[in-house]
Amino acid sequence: MLWLDNGHFLQLSHLPHYPAGLTWSPDGSMLAFSMFVPESKPLPVKLPTPPKGAKWADKPVFIDRATYRADGQGYLKQGHSQIFVLPREGGTPRQITSGEFDHSGTLSWSEDGSAIYFSANRNPNHELEPGNSELYAANLATGEIQSLTDRYGPDYEPRLSPDGKYLAYLGYDDQHLGYHNVALNVLDLSQGTTRVIETAADRSVNHFKWLSDSKRIAYSYDDFGSTKIAITRLNGSEKLVARDAGGLSLGRPYGGAHFDISAAGEVVYTRTDGIHPAELAITSGRQPQALTSLNSDLLPFRNMAQVEEITYTSSYDGREIQGWVAYPPNFDPEKKYPLLLEIHGGPFANYGPRFAAEIQLFAAAGYVTLYTNPRGSTSYGHEFANLIHHNYPSQDYDDLISGVDALVGQGYIDEDQLFVTGGSGGGTLTAWIISKTDRFRAAVVAKPVINWESFVLTADYSRFFTKYWFSGMPWEKPEEYRRRSPLTYVGNVETPTLLLTGEQDYRTPISETEQFYQALKLRQVPTAMVRIPGASHGIAARPSQLIAKVASILYWFDEYKSDADETDKAAVATTDQ
Repeated sequence: MLWLDNGHFLQLSHLPHYPAGLTWSPDGSMLAFSMFVPESKPLPVKLPTPPKGAKWADKPVFIDRATYRADGQGYLKQGHSQIFVLPREGGTPRQITSGEFDHSGTLSWSEDGSAIYFSANRNPNHELEPGNSELYAANLATGEIQSLTDRYGPDYEPRLSPDGKYLAYLGYDDQHLGYHNVALNVLDLSQGTTRVIETAADRSVNHFKWLSDSKRIAYSYDDFGSTKIAITRLNGSEKLVARDAGGLSLGRPYGGAHFDISAAGEVVYTRTDGIHPAELAITSGRQPQALTSLNSDLLPFRNMAQVEEITYTSSYDGREIQGWVAYPPNFDPEKKYPLLLEIHGGPFANYGPRFAAEIQLFAAAGYVTLYTNPRGSTSYGHEFANLIHHNYPSQDYDDLISGVDALVGQGYIDEDQLFVTGGSGGGTLTAWIISKTDRFRAAVVAKPVINWESFVLTADYSRFFTKYWFSGMPWEKPEEYRRRSPLTYVGNVETPTLLLTGEQDYRTPISETEQFYQALKLRQVPTAMVRIPGASHGIAARPSQLIAKVASILYWFDEYKSDADETDKAAVATTDQ
């Protein structure tokens, strides 16, 4: 605890594991948090006692949980996350929840401090239904846990209104679709009734905060590739206060923003655009005012790539597709440039006009860089996202290639210098694209799914992928898995391909990368593999890893620039000599 008036601090606890979700009680006398509690299960395999002086190998590890490893965490230890409370003065934490369930995420105290609201999946079949969470209230005096919601689907992020009358939360009715719009719900604690609050039409709510009057809620959502923040009244009227939130992804132009609300109702948030990493800004609904300028000592002295929005129609069905182009510094439309198509992952995610170091670095290297939101992308509504439900990859290929054609049609792209890359779902689509066309000089496939059958049986959330992304198990619908696997079409690939994946990736395990690498080697297609030691699915979690990723991509593309480009280089070299 830190005293703000004098700067003194006191360590309150000596915990065996890190606390999460730290939350003050209303009167400031207690703290609530969640923490991992290990469980010790004896090894069921009976082993003899080693002879005296013998040094035997480590004992085998016995695993019987459905989720036994997770990306970014590795192989999971036995145990679960439980909720604790701790007096402000410190002392021994008191465990509130128990059982073979995980209790983590947002914690919210009742108005009188007698209970804690939380979200958890405490259903008997929680391992097979990982998304079916409910809201609960834990009584601190008795330990009794009361269920507050009861529907099939996730209910999470409970937040009590300042007046203590309402509990707001996020969730949806699960229909086993690849994508669901997340709704903002409010539970009247005295009446026991719940209603869905009207928010931006056909858009998912990302995060929310109560305003001090308990009549309004601020929330963020993605809309046509931009992250916006609005304030809605419980009676339905709404005011849009920010259109440019985000900038926290840093590597690639994904969504994601933080915001908070002052007692006066002002919104402070992370603000971005195509050339500025996140800065803090404040607004009450009028023109935002900058609070920070952390990069003003650097950016004015860098020739940044300008980012421009484009729209074009898909060759498949004429749908309008939104995208963005980052132009190399000192771009001249009368010249010819190589084109780099960068594809987002997810696949249920979106790119937008947000700062992205990778995009800037590609443009700085001389590539006109195109990134788009093909079908399946979020921020365009329920129907657009679910066009790839049980149908991915598919016509998203046409959406991406139509974007390439649109830029080629502008006249400043060298058609002999087309390059493609993407990560995760974007890596899968990159592998898919080069099995359908040989237009691209080279490709970099990052952390892909290559074989859906092996993927769903080795990824960290197998129960989710099999249930929501396919119509059956791989042994029930093998033709569906193979039809959608890039490995099925590897015999068509002629494009020089670099594969790049973190060695500790448990979301799209590196075995997927190795399968494609070996297949291309067997076919004698030029290929190489870059393994990032210690990296999980994010690959670029550390700045040095982001540098290694971009350097590897640019190396591979530069190796396969067109013959005309090599001729130009040779001519320049001769002139220099």
